[in-house]
Amino acid sequence: MNVRNCKKCGKLFNHIMGMPICPACKDALEKSFQDVKKYIRENRMADIMEVAEACEVEVSQIKQWIREDRLEFTEDSPVKLPCENCGEMIRSGKYCEKCKRDMANNLSSAIEKPKKVIEEPKKTQPSGNKMRFLDRDM
Repeated sequence: MNVRNCKKCGKLFNHIMGMPICPACKDALEKSFQDVKKYIRENRMADIMEVAEACEVEVSQIKQWIREDRLEFTEDSPVKLPCENCGEMIRSGKYCEKCKRDMANNLSSAIEKPKKVIEEPKKTQPSGNKMRFLDRDM
């Protein structure tokens, strides 16, 4: 049994996996997420501070949902975060499309592809039961 204190409220709970928050706080966080999502749908041009104030959620939490790809904003929205690799402004996730593509290419080139093994033809034994000697000086 893995007992921990909730990161949000401090209560003890049985931690199985994921974020170290109790089930009650996890439910409250999910409700907040749904509220933020609804607010963004209704107010497409709202900036991140406005969303945070209207939904009573911390800006860092909204940024985390964006990084996790749980929230994505429209192209014309003022809410954008910098790519963690190059700094280009993106609508969701951690990396821009170019950096994702570059990382995928680097990963695929790092994995060595199996090489074809060229088998040498096997030498066949001459037919017959002949005795062979090595030339050796004794």
